[in-house]
This record gives sequence, structure tokens and C-alpha cells, in this order.
Amino acid sequence: MAHYETVIGLEVHAELKTKTKIFCSCPTEFGGDPNTHVCPVCLGLPGVLPVLNRRVVEFAIKAGLALNCEIASFSKFDRKNYYYPDLPKNYQISQYDLPIAINGHLEIEVNGEKKIIGITRVHMEEDAGKLVHEGTITKSGHSYVDYNRTGVPLIEIVSEPDIRSAEEARAYLDKLKSILEYIDVSDCKMEEGSLRCDANVSIRPVGTEKLGTKAEIKNMNSFKALQRALEYEVERQAEVLGEGGRVFQETRSWDDSKGVTVSLRSKEEAHDYRYFPDPDLVPLVIDQEWVTGLKQNLPELPDTRRERFIGDYGLSPYDAGVITGSRELADYFDQCAASYPDAKTVANWVTGELLRFLNANGMDIKETRVSPSHLVEMLKMIDKGTISGKIAKTIFEEMFATGKRAAEIVKDKGLVQISDEGAIAAIVDQVISANPQSVEDFRAGKEKALGFLVGQIMKETKGKANPALVNKLLKEKLS
Repeated sequence: MAHYETVIGLEVHAELKTKTKIFCSCPTEFGGDPNTHVCPVCLGLPGVLPVLNRRVVEFAIKAGLALNCEIASFSKFDRKNYYYPDLPKNYQISQYDLPIAINGHLEIEVNGEKKIIGITRVHMEEDAGKLVHEGTITKSGHSYVDYNRTGVPLIEIVSEPDIRSAEEARAYLDKLKSILEYIDVSDCKMEEGSLRCDANVSIRPVGTEKLGTKAEIKNMNSFKALQRALEYEVERQAEVLGEGGRVFQETRSWDDSKGVTVSLRSKEEAHDYRYFPDPDLVPLVIDQEWVTGLKQNLPELPDTRRERFIGDYGLSPYDAGVITGSRELADYFDQCAASYPDAKTVANWVTGELLRFLNANGMDIKETRVSPSHLVEMLKMIDKGTISGKIAKTIFEEMFATGKRAAEIVKDKGLVQISDEGAIAAIVDQVISANPQSVEDFRAGKEKALGFLVGQIMKETKGKANPALVNKLLKEKLS
């Protein structure tokens, strides 16, 4: 790969969080019994007419604005014609030459370096149905069709071919997902198919401008799968060219279990779809006042919030980036910081214990039983000396599992920190008498011996002794 440059462009489909479909009143909720969220309109039965959902247009405009796009004052819907079992009309209503938003960009950061990725367009379209395969997509005995997803509103976000590595592609998708969640137009759940990504991948000799022959990669259903698939495909193309072969323009599927891309079919061009304006839908004329109002009401976006957390709270760029990566997590942190004076301590607990338990349990921040007020209450108990930082971690684990408040757990389990100097002094004397060799080692300059003695004291008190007081009394008696 030293002789080649990677060129990647991403096409991201995001399902919009509307209650009903784009051209009918069928529900969009995920998980219904197959073929129950359907009607004559989304099934494409004869004699029906689509009616555009205004909310879909609003969400598409918001997404375009958040991605720094120009919002078109005039756009239209087109028919994209192709035959596939999950497409009941044999065409998909989409936008072709006049999309709702164009010429945008977003900024990513990889290994400390910032980079602008251009966004060609954002357009609206209806989703197709879902094929359920007996086996795999490439080797299946038979398949079932579920039309519940047919007509669910999508926006497709097409990037410029500005991405130069799988790592950059993942950073782009991370940022895009974060922005869509911040403006609350999509829940972006890849496991439910509400965020899907196709990648166009090619390589070219270093120093050349002409693009190489691209392959489109599909069936990447996680961020990790995206990165693995792109890394594999780049290596595959380099190997083909290195052996004197030729890369063909085709659509390939990612096989996650085998870690390879597999050829599906030759890649279609735009003319293969025979686009033409949909005769059942009038063109869209967007009022500029509507766009201005939506822009003014956009929430604080991830980059702006990250800079605020660094400037106002004194967080490190890394911690600020982790916390603002999720709107819900950033909201959680803001609530804690509003009622606790040390934002850095809050950040340590949020990025440490809270995220550790969420990740270990496969949970989202919205599912945590530890509310911001509960976390702040526990931090204030540490400040007052009621509990130690070590005990606090045990208490937090119990809070996470049960939803109980820290004070209740401390009372039930008798975890109040021992800060009585006389009581601790007696235990210090006991440990010193029982460990003469460690005492001798410490006095000989071996600092590790002190840590051993502290550990013995904490063991005797079952972790309840005030650590600062233990260290103070131990050093006084040993000197």
C-alpha cells in the first residue's frame, strides 16, 4: 500500500424519526409482525396516490443545515426504476438531479489531525422492504419478504471522495451519527437498520489525480464492520493490481464471519435506473422563512459543545470528545456539572465508572438507573468524608445495579468511612506491631513497604478507614 492512495466515499442512509411513513399514514415503529404496517399506498397497489409527509421535509432540512449544506428553494421527487423482490412498485421514490440539500461538509479528527470531509448532497427517499434470508445473503435456500419498512422515510447523505483511510471513514460515520442524534431526526440504531452505510472504495497510485475503479461495499451493520470491510477491500484491490490484474466496478457484500468482501453483481450506473420526475408528486418549493426558523432552533451541535466543555469546564479535549459524542451523555454531564463545582471530577466518573458499566452491560445512557442527582449526591458524600473514593466505587456499582441512592446503600451496608483518629490510631499500632519487617524496610528507605502497611490497615477496617488519615498517622508513628 506504500505505492497506492485510498479513496473512499460513503453513502449513508438514515431512517427519520417520524411517526408515519413518507407518503402514507402507516406507522414507522420497528419490530411489528411481518407485513402488518402496510397499506395500499406503500404496497403500490393500483389507483393510489402518495401524499408527502411535511415532517420528513422538515427533518431533511434540519439535517442539511446541521451539515453546513445549501438548502434548495426548489427540489423534486423522481422515480428510481429497478426490480427487486423487496420493492413492491418496482420503483423507489427518491430525488435525483434536484435534491433538498447540497454542498455541505463536516469536520473529523483522526490521530489529533483535523480534516474537512465534503458532503455532495442530502436527499429524501422512501425505504424498501426487507428480505429475510434462510442462510446468508450470498448462499440462501429461500427468502421471505417483509414490507413493513417499505415507505419509511430516509435521508441519504452522500460524501465527497475525500476519505483516505478506514479510520477516517469510521470517524466520519461517528461524527455524522452524533450530529443526526443531536438534532433528533434519527435514532441511528444500526442494529435495527435505521442507520446504514455503503462505501465506494478505490485505490490509485500515489501522486495521481485520476480515480481508480471503485467497488461498492454493502452489508456493513456496525462501525467495527465498516472499518474491517474497508481495510480488507483496500488490501484486496492492492493485491489484484500488484499481481497485474484489473479491479472491476462491482457491488460487493461484506461477510463479517469470514472477514472478506464477496462479489454480488456488476455496479449499476445512474442511467440504469431510468430516473424521471414522479408524476404523482408536485415539485417542492421551500419557503426561506421556514429554513431560517429551523436554523435558529437547531440545538448546540457536537463541535460547539465540545469547545464549550473545554473552555467552560476545563475538560481535556479527549474527555470532552468522549462525552459530547453522545447528546444524551453530554446532557447527563451538563446536569451533573450544574449542581457540582468540580466538573473534572464529574468527567472522571462519567468517562470511567459510568461508561464502563454501560459498555459491560450493553446499555445506553438513557437506560442507566444512576441519575445525575444520584451521582452528585455520592460525590458530595466523598467530599464530606462520609465515604472514601474506594468505597464509592463499590457503592456506584450497587447504585448502577439497583437504582438506590448512595446514602441508602451506605446505611444498609454500614459503609460509613471511619474518620475517628483514635480508632484508626489503634489499628495502625496493631499493624505496625504485626509487621516488623515491613517497618524496618520502610525505615531503610523502601517506599513500597508503606503501601503494604496501608493495605493491611485498610484490610483490617474492611476499606472503611479514611485513607488520608491512615497515611498521616502511619507516617507519624513510623518516623
